[in-house]
Amino acid sequence: MEEDGEWVVVRRPLEKDWWKPSLMDDKDDDDDGESSSLKITFGGPAKYWTDAIPIGNGRIGAMIWGGVASETLQLNDDTLWTGTPGNYTNPNAPEALSEVRKLVDNGKYAEATTAAVKLSGNPSDVYQLLGDIKLEFDDSHLKYDEKTYHRELDLDTATARVKYSVGDVEYTREHFASNPDQVIVTKISGSKSGSVSFTVSLDSKMHPHSYVKGENQIVIDGSCPGKRIPPKLNANENPEGIHFTAILNLQISEGKGMIHVLDGKKLKVEGSDWVVLLLAASSSFDGPFTKPNDSKKDPTSESLSALNLIRNLSYNDLYVRHLDDYQNLFHRVSLKLSKSSKSNLGNGPLDMKKLMAFKFNSFFKGSEDEIISTAERVKSFQTNEDPSLVELLFQYGRYLLISSSRPGTQVANLQGIWNKDIEPPWDGAQHLNINLQMNYWLALPCNLRECQEPLFDYTSSLSINGSKTAKINYEANGWVVHQVSDIWAKTSPDRGEAVWALWPMGGAWLCTHLWEHYTYTMDKVFLKNKAYPLLEGCTKFLLDWLLEGPGGYLETNPSTSPEHMFIAPDGKPASVSYSTTMDMSIIKEVFSAIVSAAEVLGIHEDELVQKVREAQPRLLPTKIARDGSIMEWAQDFEDPEIHHRHVSHLFGLFPGHTITVEKTPDLCKAADYTLFKRGEEGPGWSTMWKAALWARLHNSEHAYRMVKHLFDLVDPENESKYEGGLYSNLFTAHPPFQIDANFGFSAAIAEMLVQSTVKDLYLLPALPRDKWANGCVKGLKARGGVTVNICWKEGDLHEVGLWSKEHNSLKRLHYRGTVVDAHISSGRAYTFNRQLRCIETYYLSEAASC
Repeated sequence: MEEDGEWVVVRRPLEKDWWKPSLMDDKDDDDDGESSSLKITFGGPAKYWTDAIPIGNGRIGAMIWGGVASETLQLNDDTLWTGTPGNYTNPNAPEALSEVRKLVDNGKYAEATTAAVKLSGNPSDVYQLLGDIKLEFDDSHLKYDEKTYHRELDLDTATARVKYSVGDVEYTREHFASNPDQVIVTKISGSKSGSVSFTVSLDSKMHPHSYVKGENQIVIDGSCPGKRIPPKLNANENPEGIHFTAILNLQISEGKGMIHVLDGKKLKVEGSDWVVLLLAASSSFDGPFTKPNDSKKDPTSESLSALNLIRNLSYNDLYVRHLDDYQNLFHRVSLKLSKSSKSNLGNGPLDMKKLMAFKFNSFFKGSEDEIISTAERVKSFQTNEDPSLVELLFQYGRYLLISSSRPGTQVANLQGIWNKDIEPPWDGAQHLNINLQMNYWLALPCNLRECQEPLFDYTSSLSINGSKTAKINYEANGWVVHQVSDIWAKTSPDRGEAVWALWPMGGAWLCTHLWEHYTYTMDKVFLKNKAYPLLEGCTKFLLDWLLEGPGGYLETNPSTSPEHMFIAPDGKPASVSYSTTMDMSIIKEVFSAIVSAAEVLGIHEDELVQKVREAQPRLLPTKIARDGSIMEWAQDFEDPEIHHRHVSHLFGLFPGHTITVEKTPDLCKAADYTLFKRGEEGPGWSTMWKAALWARLHNSEHAYRMVKHLFDLVDPENESKYEGGLYSNLFTAHPPFQIDANFGFSAAIAEMLVQSTVKDLYLLPALPRDKWANGCVKGLKARGGVTVNICWKEGDLHEVGLWSKEHNSLKRLHYRGTVVDAHISSGRAYTFNRQLRCIETYYLSEAASC
């Protein structure tokens, strides 16, 4: 709305705002207080890519370096990949498969491992980059006042800002990526009229054609390589790759300033009050089954159309539309954590207002104008364990998912959408043996269900190619996907050694996300139309893949535990055997899901479901090894690397559900020892998987130790010395950068605070009471379609707010040994005290007694 000529953003009411805990008054719980802590700050321009600020609208993104005299915005489009649609079948695979199976049956595991290379396929294609916006300012900017420099990413508004002063002029740059208008927006302004002058160009490592169009636009258009490594062939032998176009449009202040064309490729702005840059981009990618040269999409026309649609919108218009779209997602969840008020403020009674003031003021060094950089806060975390930094990283994961995965986009890849290289680490590809799945662990519990839609669209594409791979490679029904994929929905094995290449459970793991989506949303339409057909195809493959083994058990052969070797009984290293614990755990989850889905849909008498019911009791149970840990393989093989980064054999504990504290205490004890034996070292994603696993065991101490372990500031010049850790922009490190641990962190924190089944709700199951003694979380989701708010003080539960908009349910509330039944009716919100007694019911926003 507009008030006295100024735009005022009026946020739509959100679910979490329906509930006000008595612990905090309205002033304590306002969004301004929260947003003041949700900023990633920097003391100077970026020196390395991992110092830059990521922005994105799900499809296109940029990294903001914040240079003064020279600035770079590195651009990405999630559809820019090498290659063309591929053939993911191998007619020679059945013969090789038979050979490998015989070797496994004869206990010749090393020989089977060698022979399994014949089952490997081609590598995935490679994620590419779009280009760079380069800004060059005059030499006076070289003499800027370094004390005035400030760069930040405001998570509350998804806006990057850079401020600095040159003489008596303060310069400000604002950057955001708009989802509703599909553009990246930059505004450059000066405090003095006519002070904004610079030269801008648009270029790319992809060697596109670059030119100025009209008086205020720069265009680049080019193509990705048609093969992952440009072949040394004649040009006409190289297939046409994905074509792309980016257009940069400039707007300057009315009546002030000029734009000149330089060399036909650059634009020079002189003497403007402000400049707005709008970047639109598009590609010819038209789905994984359409060759680029057959595509009917015109990226130039689409980019021009995007700019034309917003030609009458001001910067404020664009910003308000961006905020409304982004904050509708981001503001659904709030998290506030504090240390004990007794240790911070003496031994008096809890005063949340003073506590919050203490927390925010503790960010400052010397004065309120001199804010400590986020990198410095990460450095000091090992000693001060600042809970507000945990809040920041939790919300950063949610920000990154919103920014890299929206309905209609590609799935978030190994780096989300942000990439600076033509040959990124691990090709930037989707890895399906943990990494892609971890990218989406936070979507449901952290109230971002829409952001998971690309995963399901991608799974549908994989099922089409995967049905061909299953039929030709394995002579099986249904569909299968292996470890590494790409934008073309590659389903065949990766190239190379079996230890990573041979793992046909990637699609099955993805299918567990389909059932999880239903359990959180209770959306029967989704279950019937989207989830069940995919579960059905996956199940058909699994039933055909299973073989009858000794003792009447159904086994998988060949089988690997992702990326891990063992020592065979003959003393030889091997990776191929049969029925690894992860294989069996994933199959159990898929079989349980399809049986449960059939019950919901009223088709439990279906022939396929009956076959699954018959197979379920014949699946090899999870075993405990001689040393008391969970066995990783079907036999108790010697493990040559007990601190291996993967914890695949604990899939049944998390993200699976076959190992639980209540139902399988012996397996939980073994899982506890397994995690202890695995150790705390490992890449970022491994650290976060372990955090979630410890949380499932309700072990707050060890879950927190893994959280704390991630807060290690990585030096980009010596990153090989690190395992896990954070860069200065809070990107998580393998190293190098992988985004999965950013997402995994948010999921692990949610798991520490709330766990659920469709019937059960566990409150603060792994809360580190001595570290986060006081806090509130609002807006988390639980299975059964329930939204959860919790406040606690001095380590003990204070109040719980629950509601369901559309579903009635009976919940068993669990808190530290207390179990209470709660009837949750749709359209009502309930408040419970620490004894889990209902003290208030809200009918939408009207209060009434229980």
